[in-house]
This record gives sequence, C-alpha cells and structure tokens, in this order.
Amino acid sequence: MTSRIPTVDPSALITPLRIGPLTLDVPVVLAPMAGITNTAFRRLCREYGAGLFVSEMITSRALVERNTETMRLITHHESETTRSIQLYGVDPKTVSEAVTMLVAENRADHIDLNFGCPVPKVTRKGGGAALPWKTGLFRQIVEAAVIAAGPIPLTVKMRKGIDADHLTYIEAGKAAAGAGVASIALHGRTAAEFYSGHADWSAIEKLKNAINDVPVLGNGDIWSADDALRMVRETGCDGVVVGRGCLGRPWLFGDLTAAFRGEKIKAEPGLGQVIDAFRRHAELLTEFFDSEDRACRDIRKHVAWYFKGYPVGGDLRASLAMVQSLAQLDDLLGTLDASLPYPGADVEGPRGRAGTPKKPSLPEHWLDSQDLVGAQRLNLTEGEGDTSGG
Repeated sequence: MTSRIPTVDPSALITPLRIGPLTLDVPVVLAPMAGITNTAFRRLCREYGAGLFVSEMITSRALVERNTETMRLITHHESETTRSIQLYGVDPKTVSEAVTMLVAENRADHIDLNFGCPVPKVTRKGGGAALPWKTGLFRQIVEAAVIAAGPIPLTVKMRKGIDADHLTYIEAGKAAAGAGVASIALHGRTAAEFYSGHADWSAIEKLKNAINDVPVLGNGDIWSADDALRMVRETGCDGVVVGRGCLGRPWLFGDLTAAFRGEKIKAEPGLGQVIDAFRRHAELLTEFFDSEDRACRDIRKHVAWYFKGYPVGGDLRASLAMVQSLAQLDDLLGTLDASLPYPGADVEGPRGRAGTPKKPSLPEHWLDSQDLVGAQRLNLTEGEGDTSGG
C-alpha cells in the first residue's frame, strides 16, 4: 500500500547528480554491503526505484588473481545498465591492476574505492577506515586508481577517521579531489564508533564546504526518504548513500525516488506486499547463485529485516530462518495472513546491527606516524593476500 499526497514540495527538488560522465536524476546510491548487495539485491532495489547500485566490496588482490568467487561477484545482470563495483585494497600497484582489469575487460561503468570499512579483519591490515591515516599511501592509491580508470568515473567512500583523536576526512577529501575522483562519499562516523550512536551529519557539511569542485555524498542514519531530504537540506551534500536503511525494505528506493522528484509518496506495505518482496528476493538469489540451496541459506539472514514490526510469530520466524527450499518457503509464507495492513511506526526506523564503540584493530604502531614506517608496507602487501572473494 502507498500513501500519496499529490502536492509537490519545491524544496525537495534536487539537481541531478553528476559523477563524471554519469548523470543520476535521483541522487541516491546504494551503499556496498558485504553479503547483501549482490546482483540479486541490486536488481530487487532497482525494481522499486532509481539510483546507482554498487556491488559488494571486492578485494583487489582476489580480483587480479581471478578468484572464482570474486569473478562471480563482479558479474552483472544484463538489466544492470550502470555496472558499479567497489574495490578494497591497501597496495597502490594491486589496486591499479584491479582497476585496469575492470576497464580493459569492460566490466564496470563506475568504480568506487573503499576507505570506510570498520570491520576488524579489514582495519587490522591497514585497510578500510584505517588507511586514510597514512596520507601518502592514501594519495598513491587514489592517484593510481584514477589514472588506471581513464574515462571510467572513480570515486571514494570513507569515514570521518579512525577515532575522535585521529580524524582524516577533510585532508583525505582534499587529496582525493586533487587526484581527480568523480565524487566523495562520507559516512558520518569514525571506525571506532562502528554503527553506534548517531551519524555526525555536521562532518558531511564541513566536507562539502571544504570541497568545491567534486560532488560530496552523505551517508549514515538514512532510514526514510524524509531523512534523505533532511540530510541534503542540513548539510548541502549533493546526494545520499543508503545502507542499512534498506535492509528488508527495497521499496525505500521508491520512496527516495519520489521524494527527490518532489512527490509526497511513501510506501506503506501490508504483509502481503512484504511476502511478495521476500519471495522475489529468494527467487533472484536462486538465479544469482544458480543454486536453490545457497539461495535459501542466504535469504535466512533477511528474515528479521523484512518482517520487523509485522505480526509474524517467533516460531514461524525461526522456521523461515532455517528454510531449505523454495517449496518449503512457499509453504511457510502461505500460513501468513497476506491481508494484514501496514502496522505503522513499528516497522520503521533503525535496522541492522549497530554494535558498540570499540578500539579499532590496527597494525602495530599504526598511529605513531602518518607515514608508512618499518615493515608496515611489507605487511600491507601481505594483507592483500586474502583471496576469499568480496
């Protein structure tokens, strides 16, 4: 069900977002999320609304070595007309080789570099949100990637810094702009904050004020289209990046599309519509994995997100979280009352694990200097050896 008010709010109308040669009429980007933003989920989101839909984070070394799982993750469906891939890497040479490969083999129309991941297995190698602290290394990676990308727009996504005492976003943003990136996205948290508390939108505003010639996108705590419009209004950012807010809610992209076009429309799906979306997701996962078994194992983690706030009992939720086949999934979903209406506020708001603030895992003596010292460069190269895929 959709709530519609036919008036148009002129303040909601936003200039199209230009990322290099790409033009997004709706300035919305799906944030890369490991294990989530595969082809199946991207296709589902695109069925509801417009935007730029980015792949899961892909390890540069694994890509260069043509790891089988990685090669599957960078494969796009023919309906994905703007193929967007996010890369993670800690070595300029490897990142450059990965970008060169994507361009030479015509596998991407947009490439993003990850400098925002706060997960310990990434930061302890000096990657993700830890890397911009090493200013020279950051600049080398971005410059090499921009050159390798050629006409393909190369963008970066980052956090405020490692913690409140080691903020990097302004310096890193200026360095990235100077290197020629096509846009910069900032999540308004540090690595230490993980996803806890509230995103600091004032940092997005500060970055926007510091960067004049490159679009700045805001990320963090966008749970609704109203949040997205408010972020743009309060920070002056050129667009938004949506992550956890769309978990179990692919229709959020429909809300965002309408909002940025000045239409007062908000999806209020009844249980039947949620069931249909959940079943469609499972179907697309089956196609993506070419395996019903893998698709059913993957859809299990989405159960709590889709049915948040809906009257679905604990026993049925547990059964859905152990589903083994599409036939079994259909039987379970068939026991629900599809006529039940949208429950209201209980289904809205934050979702996904927030975590708690914690001291980031970093390479030894990482914070002693903003330059690479001692064996740090060798250890970074060794860190690229993880070929587990995305």
